[in-house]
Amino acid sequence: MLAPHRVASLPPSFYYIPNFITAEEETAILEKIPPSRWHTLHHRRLQAHPSTLSATSTLLAAPLPPWLLNPVVKRLEEYGVFSETPHQAPNHVLVNEYRAGEGIMPHEDGGAYAEVVATVSLGAATVLDFDQDRDNISAPFSRILQEPRSLLITIGSAYTELLHGIASVETDTDLNEETVANWTLLGEPDRFADGKSERETRISLTYRDVLKVSKVGTKLLGLGRR
Repeated sequence: MLAPHRVASLPPSFYYIPNFITAEEETAILEKIPPSRWHTLHHRRLQAHPSTLSATSTLLAAPLPPWLLNPVVKRLEEYGVFSETPHQAPNHVLVNEYRAGEGIMPHEDGGAYAEVVATVSLGAATVLDFDQDRDNISAPFSRILQEPRSLLITIGSAYTELLHGIASVETDTDLNEETVANWTLLGEPDRFADGKSERETRISLTYRDVLKVSKVGTKLLGLGRR
């Protein structure tokens, strides 16, 4: 089911689905993000669900909260996104908040996860840069425009061989069919006809499958005593 959504100008490990969720579903998810769970970093805020990883990159076994399961995980299953990962489903979600002018330096996600990442964008659009040269990240290898309510999937070499980041800018510029790899897959390309996208507050939900999971978490919570 993913084949029609492949970003044709890139290696066969990038997939983009516009309008993956509805506007009503987007609003419902945003309203359910727990305000007490935010952890403030230098350039953004984030939450980890069901918890952060341990020093050994291990996740304590626990279910994802319902607001992160429905409708996103069911639709990921329909597309078979995690069908070949060890747990055949996402077990960890990072919720990141980026305000206008905020971003994240080019980086890789490391070996704690299976080589599949599914990111749902909420609230606003942004441009994700992919960098091939780890010694010179001044010019991105490619750019993908992520619209609100869209899903971006990166698999295999897209995960292991490329850095990804978001520029700390107020406005994304030079947006057109030649500079944006997924331009022909956009749901509303006319919104960017002037080549610009003003940044607003964006929430990203990054779904992954953590490789190492410990059931000691359920014991600590007393869930294994009944």
